[in-house]
Amino acid sequence: MMAPPPDTATTETEVWTRDTALGEKRHLWTAMRRGLFCRCPRCGKGKLFRAFLKTADNCSECGLDFTPHRADDLPAYLVIVVVGHIVVPLALLVEKEFSPPLMLQWAIYLPMTLFLALWLIQPIKGAVVGLQWALRMHGFDENFVEDHI
Repeated sequence: MMAPPPDTATTETEVWTRDTALGEKRHLWTAMRRGLFCRCPRCGKGKLFRAFLKTADNCSECGLDFTPHRADDLPAYLVIVVVGHIVVPLALLVEKEFSPPLMLQWAIYLPMTLFLALWLIQPIKGAVVGLQWALRMHGFDENFVEDHI
């Protein structure tokens, strides 16, 4: 491949950045925060979910396609970590300080664990979808070509 002659070359130089090469700029923390509030990671206005854990097909405001997301089991693992870091230290502290009967502890900790897990699973899944969109993972990249092996 030959370079153009010097007299026909343009004098304008385009500065290459990651955003100019990839298209639209995607801010990671903004996208994750929007997903945490169950909103579209691109515009922050449209709803991310159509049911409790089912993502909508696309954003009602900007039209972003949500179908390529692959959250899979990551939200569940993150919920287990977060809830475990809340419930276990609390249980140890209460046991050490008050030593209540075991049945009372079960009556408190089991519903609390269930409530926290159900309360956190949707926002955490939204944040994971926002993370995938911001990092152009899976089909969220305009230049994505799926391999069929």
